[in-house]
Amino acid sequence: MPKIPAFLQSVTATLAHILALPIFFLGFILIYDSLWIDKFLEAGLGIIFNTLMLASILIAILIPSRVSIMVIGRQWRLNWWQYIIWSFGEFFVFACFAALYMALIYGTYGYFPALGECLRLTFAVLSYPYIILDLLMALIRPDEKQVAEEDLVRFTDTTGRLKLVIAHDVILFIEAQENYISIHYMEGQKLKEYSLRQSMRGIEELMEKHGIIRCQRSYFVNPRHVTVLRRDKEGFIQAELDVANSKPVPVSPKYYEQLSNLL
Repeated sequence: MPKIPAFLQSVTATLAHILALPIFFLGFILIYDSLWIDKFLEAGLGIIFNTLMLASILIAILIPSRVSIMVIGRQWRLNWWQYIIWSFGEFFVFACFAALYMALIYGTYGYFPALGECLRLTFAVLSYPYIILDLLMALIRPDEKQVAEEDLVRFTDTTGRLKLVIAHDVILFIEAQENYISIHYMEGQKLKEYSLRQSMRGIEELMEKHGIIRCQRSYFVNPRHVTVLRRDKEGFIQAELDVANSKPVPVSPKYYEQLSNLL
């Protein structure tokens, strides 16, 4: 199953779910006149108070859940089946806590009967905003492009464990840092850096395969992002990149001609 759009794991999507779902839940119950819902929520201080309490419980469930999805999105994207299961998990956890509250309100109303009613209430009310909100976000902010499998660069550490998978055209440059390499790449409009326990020699063949060339003993550079080769005041050659705030990459005379021919 394909992965969800990256936007669904963004800060904007997180805030939209945390705010929109409880508002819809609150508005639906208070506006839509349902005898079954009214009868279930009329105990204690009444429908309005109970609905506000349930909406508060929903917010308390959504905040850690949606923030977790957002944090996970910084490392990898969920598949649709994972996202759907996660959303159903939110339904179930909310229903469990809502049932506990309703059982306490009723006093004589058992927890499991309350859980059944809360599950019914949750799926009856919240299914619509979940589907509509996620579909709208998927349509409004789809992935910019689908990356072909052969265009993906798979970085492994010295033990062979897969650590990072990115498209070759988002890589800017790679520099050696003692026993690590630092991978500089773009994620959307943001400049990112990833440190990996690996050697320059260990990734040399992988870089050549994807057209990322060595430009200095401690650097690989992606020619796709080089705009100009320039000498500084001391006479050292540097490759300037097409990304704002990216530092220039040093180029040794040994690799100057090869890189120059690719520009």
